[in-house]
Amino acid sequence: MGVRLDETTTRICKFYQEKKKYQPLAAFIAGFTWDSLTLTRIDLLLDNLILLAYIVLSGVLIALLYLPEVRLKKIPLLGAHPGWLENAIQFFFGGLFSAYVVYYFQSATLSGSWLFLLFLLGLFIGNEFIKSQFRNATFIFSYYFFSVFSFFVFYLPILLHRMHALIFLLSGVISLVLVAGLYSLINTHLIRSEQPARVYRALLIIFITFNLFYFLNIIPPVPLSKKHVGIYHSVRKQNGSYRVSFEKGSWYQPFKTSDDTFHYSQGDTVFCFASVFAPTRLNTKIYHEWEYYNEQTGQWKVTDRSAYKIVGGRDGGYRGFTYKTNLQPGKWRVSVQTAKGQLIARDRFKLAPATEQPVFKTALR
Repeated sequence: MGVRLDETTTRICKFYQEKKKYQPLAAFIAGFTWDSLTLTRIDLLLDNLILLAYIVLSGVLIALLYLPEVRLKKIPLLGAHPGWLENAIQFFFGGLFSAYVVYYFQSATLSGSWLFLLFLLGLFIGNEFIKSQFRNATFIFSYYFFSVFSFFVFYLPILLHRMHALIFLLSGVISLVLVAGLYSLINTHLIRSEQPARVYRALLIIFITFNLFYFLNIIPPVPLSKKHVGIYHSVRKQNGSYRVSFEKGSWYQPFKTSDDTFHYSQGDTVFCFASVFAPTRLNTKIYHEWEYYNEQTGQWKVTDRSAYKIVGGRDGGYRGFTYKTNLQPGKWRVSVQTAKGQLIARDRFKLAPATEQPVFKTALR
């Protein structure tokens, strides 16, 4: 029995050594899949406490990483296995960026935030392969600053129940003070860098770039996220729900839930109904911007912009709608936005005169 156990252990170790090069990719896929299934609400206290713990622990480990070797050897376990520091930092960064990818993707539309999402995804994937760079002070503190900034961007609005430009700026200032302060302590008391200006310059560049992305509406509007958006012939509130009406799809459209082509008659109204998730007690305004595509100029033209207040807390999102009565045929789209113009969701549809009476379906939202 003991021989068989030894043979099995040997085979497992051999298999591990043969497939070791695929370990980062496997960890990436497993971690992202797990977070996608388990991270549901961005305002859950336990999830945010876990992320905050990751930030604190990774900061502590980064400080230990710069301990002189003589002092590091005196710490039990770490002294005997110094490589564990890099592994642990990589683990915490992986947990942070995996959560950020999930949360920011939930809040984003590719047309508005693809550049930021691509950059965030690159950092997440890159974390699995760049452990060798963790002793480069400029690199590790830039990475750490981005992770701290990304956390406070959505956590402060949850904490303060508001979201606007000043809160975003406050998120950046807090992150900059914390990370620059940590580096200053390490540089002063643990190990002196020959060029500390490089680290501070890198942090400042990230701070400016992050703010530039925000004011250009490239960063997704976390902690808000789309639950549903659709175009309808009618929207009526009924016993705490909304009854929506849309044209019945063809046989090959069994899962149709709204109108992608709206056939209208004289006097009809087109409705845009949206559900937007917001954290508990967060109060803000969202806007529906109606745009018509001008075939001659090849540009979208804003025709209407309507707003309503939303209150956070409902799992299915806060529901609201706007409508338009002056209809003209052609391509249209409705953009669901924050007050600053950050894109939460967008629905495109076509308006066409009805040649016969459409058959309608109804649903509750």
